[in-house]
Amino acid sequence: MAVSNLHCLQHSWRFSSRGRVSVSSSGYGRDHIKKRSALLVFASNNKIDKVETLLDSVKWDDKGLAVGIAQNVDTGAILMQGFVNRDAVATTICSRKATFYSRSRSTLWTKGETSKNFINVHDIFLDCDRDSIIYLGTPDGPTCHTGAETCYYTRVSDLLEPSEAETEGGKLAETTLYSLESTISQRKAELEVPQNGKPSWTKRLLLDSNLLCSKVREEADELCRTLEENEDKSRTASEMADVLYHAIVLLALKDVKMEDVLQVLRRRFSQSGIEEKKSRALQG
Repeated sequence: MAVSNLHCLQHSWRFSSRGRVSVSSSGYGRDHIKKRSALLVFASNNKIDKVETLLDSVKWDDKGLAVGIAQNVDTGAILMQGFVNRDAVATTICSRKATFYSRSRSTLWTKGETSKNFINVHDIFLDCDRDSIIYLGTPDGPTCHTGAETCYYTRVSDLLEPSEAETEGGKLAETTLYSLESTISQRKAELEVPQNGKPSWTKRLLLDSNLLCSKVREEADELCRTLEENEDKSRTASEMADVLYHAIVLLALKDVKMEDVLQVLRRRFSQSGIEEKKSRALQG
């Protein structure tokens, strides 16, 4: 289930451990009346009741906790795992910043409150059993306290059979697309070091922009032919794989990340294609 956006009109309310709403007793006077009026309007829309009902549906453990996972909305990378309680989830819904519950300190904490590497939450999902929660968001910087992009950079196979290449720098848990991007980036970095023997195909493309552009055009044309000539699905998948590979090599040459491309796509979700093209014309 996806939790819809909830824009808090005021910060004068909070959720108690029982899911009740409390209003701050400070700030009496005209400002307090304004805040309380805003709260009443908020409550009249039943949004607080909906959040309470949602929180009631979560299967909290005997300590009132559930597993909370932060995931990068663009790359799909699992950034970190912690624990959340009612207040942490309610705060996240309100602030749109990933908030957890610290078991060691017995208090809420927002990721980034010290480092400023916040995780900006776009959506929240519950699993089918409703005993774990995903914060789907965009990180402002490295998530791990070690400075790594995510907390998941230790591969079990490397622990079982350590190799010098992997233990020195570690390897992030990457999806297929981002693993390909990492490999291409590595090939680009290797160009700075004198190489013996014939260069790989990726390196040839990186060294020859004319060859690269001709291949991007060629593969895009072959992809279109699978539609025009009614070829089977496997052929279309194969040609699309070629398009993606060559396009990512081009992105690497231009120092553009796939994440940058996906962020552009995500911004377009709320726009029609016609509106998006008009906005590009105005910017030009």
